[in-house]
Amino acid sequence: FYDKFRQKYFIENVSEPVLHQLLDRLQQEEVLNPEEAESVREKPRAEKARLVLDAVVKKSQRAASVLIRGICELDPSSELRDRLRTKP
Repeated sequence: FYDKFRQKYFIENVSEPVLHQLLDRLQQEEVLNPEEAESVREKPRAEKARLVLDAVVKKSQRAASVLIRGICELDPSSELRDRLRTKP
């Protein structure tokens, strides 16, 4: 999930509604605290996606798992989910 291809694809393709749901999930799972989540919510979509990835990468493998699981559950039929699972 951390390679440049997947990062770029996530940033370019994750939708605003999914990002907001992911932020909720990351906060519920205590990956992000309320202040971190709120500061990200205020940004434009692409910057928001980049900040979510940066925060998760800095946290832990568990944080990355919460994010990936969230994408799979919140957007199960999306090409985004499939592309994040495979190499280019």
